[in-house]
Amino acid sequence: MSAKQFFTDIAVIGGGVGGCAAALAALEAGRKVILTEETEWLGGQLTSQMVPPDEHGWIEQFGRTSSYRRFREDVRAYYRQYYPLTEKARSQPQLNPGNGWVSPLCHEPRVALAVLTGFLAAYQSSGRLLVMNGVAPVDVTTDGKDRIARVTLSDRRSGARCEIRAPYFLDATETGELLPLAGAEFVTGQESRAQTGEPSAPAVARPDNVQAFSWCFALEHRAGENHAGPPPAGYEFWRNFRPALQPPWPGAWLSWTGLSPRTMQPVNYRFEPHGEVPAAKSGLWSYRRIIDRDLFVPGTYASDIVAINWPMIDYLPGNLLTDSASDREKALAGSKQLSFSMLHWLQTEAPRADGGKGWPGLRLRGDVAGTEDGLAMAPYIRESRRIRAEFTVREQHVSGSLRPNDLLAERFEDSVGVGCYRIDLHPTCGGDNYLDVPSLPFRIPLGSLLPVRMENLLPAAKNLGTTHITNGCYRLHPVEWNIGESAGALAAYCLAHDCRPRLVHRDKDRMRAFQRELEQRGVELAWPEKLALADGDPHAHVR
Repeated sequence: MSAKQFFTDIAVIGGGVGGCAAALAALEAGRKVILTEETEWLGGQLTSQMVPPDEHGWIEQFGRTSSYRRFREDVRAYYRQYYPLTEKARSQPQLNPGNGWVSPLCHEPRVALAVLTGFLAAYQSSGRLLVMNGVAPVDVTTDGKDRIARVTLSDRRSGARCEIRAPYFLDATETGELLPLAGAEFVTGQESRAQTGEPSAPAVARPDNVQAFSWCFALEHRAGENHAGPPPAGYEFWRNFRPALQPPWPGAWLSWTGLSPRTMQPVNYRFEPHGEVPAAKSGLWSYRRIIDRDLFVPGTYASDIVAINWPMIDYLPGNLLTDSASDREKALAGSKQLSFSMLHWLQTEAPRADGGKGWPGLRLRGDVAGTEDGLAMAPYIRESRRIRAEFTVREQHVSGSLRPNDLLAERFEDSVGVGCYRIDLHPTCGGDNYLDVPSLPFRIPLGSLLPVRMENLLPAAKNLGTTHITNGCYRLHPVEWNIGESAGALAAYCLAHDCRPRLVHRDKDRMRAFQRELEQRGVELAWPEKLALADGDPHAHVR
């Protein structure tokens, strides 16, 4: 029996942050869209991966697209409309429901899901958008050598297959899944210094040296209760795990001792349920807290709810990009074991300030995650396969230390958006420790969205033309949103004007016309030239 076929204008494969923004942009341009997602929730980092937004310090004023600003406003409006906030909290213009200090907007994944679903609802109702959950790409058929003709997807529960045909395909998967399936040129892991000229790159390329991924989860604390069960599978391994990193990690992985990513000096984390001040930057209870019970009418919440995305749950023994299929499954299972082990350690053995051990009242909130096992619906993946692009953003373009006399990164004339974040690389599966250095407010060049050969395939997430190093500042929520939005708008523009993305890039008149359309959408193409730290610390909410 042949697979069911679907036809559309633009197929967005992957329903994470970038995928949702890409679909929205294409729909608002009048196009029909199919949006697919492997999990049950759209939203990626914001929802299924349970990662509150990582943003720069100007995010409330500028440095984001209008649609991303609207998303943030609607999250706050959702809490004001449907939650019993205290009057003081309700009146806060910049309401932060979790009062977490990683971001000025820490919120529950289900609220982000509700807002994103609302953005897309009318298009689904009108029939211009088809959302397909629970499916993943397994095959790509090309027409000739430079175009994708169709993508085959498999239902992860039933195994049933379907095919999508479209003039344009956008890869918004978390790991760049379409790239190897389509035979597109791509990069993984670390490039060498000779390849990129980047001072922070290694002497020898290591394609299998990828940042750790993490399996996040949500917790609450019920004082006087005991939710600790027997040790999970793998607990003794992780309890005794010492990461082989350079520079060396100062102790056990499951401990309160770590390294400051910026100084590489030892740091002792603090953890005290309901006892931390949000500004205390070493306090892990409030770090990624997504519900602060004190902001709600007394009695609404028995406990705060915190999202756990800490260095101690970074999974180092394997990666999801270059390992074999069987090893990837082992890595995913191992990452879950690590997160369950972290929870058990917290409940039973973690040193407390009063000299005791453990908080048995800590309880998984699987209902917040939307899962039965209590962990997030999907792992948080920091690094994707990246296209070999017409233009690759390198450390020299964005690094503050390499541009000491400038307040802004390279001023790309083909800008299709902006972003700002430190070059923040987590420890890698190949043994490298943190790389965390300043970057300057940057632009997103259109050339980085164009594969060197493929004509109707565009990246719409973390898989654009960056290096291993610059991925560290192009991978966060508002930037991924902007990448997806601009990719979706580009595909729609090309359909409307019967031209290819490469021609838009090479023709100055077409390029400027496309940029005008982006500006009309509310996509900022440049930072203010007189931007100064007095306007706001660009990394005020970064550890």
